[in-house]
Amino acid sequence: MTLTPALSAPKTAHLLSHPAVPSALPCIIEVAATTMDDGGLVLSYRVTCPSADLCLPAPQPPGAADGLWQHTCCEAFVAEDGAGYREFNFSPSGQWAVYRFTSHRERDNSFTPEAEPQLSFTSLANGFELRASLPAALLPPGSALQLGLTAIIEAADGSKSYWAQAHCAAQPDFHVRQSFALTLKRNTP
Repeated sequence: MTLTPALSAPKTAHLLSHPAVPSALPCIIEVAATTMDDGGLVLSYRVTCPSADLCLPAPQPPGAADGLWQHTCCEAFVAEDGAGYREFNFSPSGQWAVYRFTSHRERDNSFTPEAEPQLSFTSLANGFELRASLPAALLPPGSALQLGLTAIIEAADGSKSYWAQAHCAAQPDFHVRQSFALTLKRNTP
């Protein structure tokens, strides 16, 4: 019998639109983050927004893809103890991306993910829910995870707004380490 790893009590982050690029849509975005006993991480995004005004990418076969941030996309930045961090993009289309950075915006192009995130998407009458399960193999090492939880929302008119728990730059920049505002303890595999 296989048991599902237990989850820690979730911590919830409320995302705010960047003041330099205010949202044209009256959205509420919450993210529940929980660690798993095996060292993995589960992120549950709930976007409450007028569905008729929200632009969602069309469903695609699940898999890795670049440029997901150019449309409605949920993201997570997860820091290591040092300067490095990982970036995760989760599209309502079912596609995802995983990147490793050695320092601010210094991408490690030799990085190949050892596993894949598992995504589930639910369309709602007033927005959507997206759940991403990240195996421990995708996360940086360490007993604590520093998270920057973010989202890009594309309106039906093509305008975009940039959401995060904290905005520590004059223009939207999710890579700014001071914006990684949520810390979770985790079991290390």
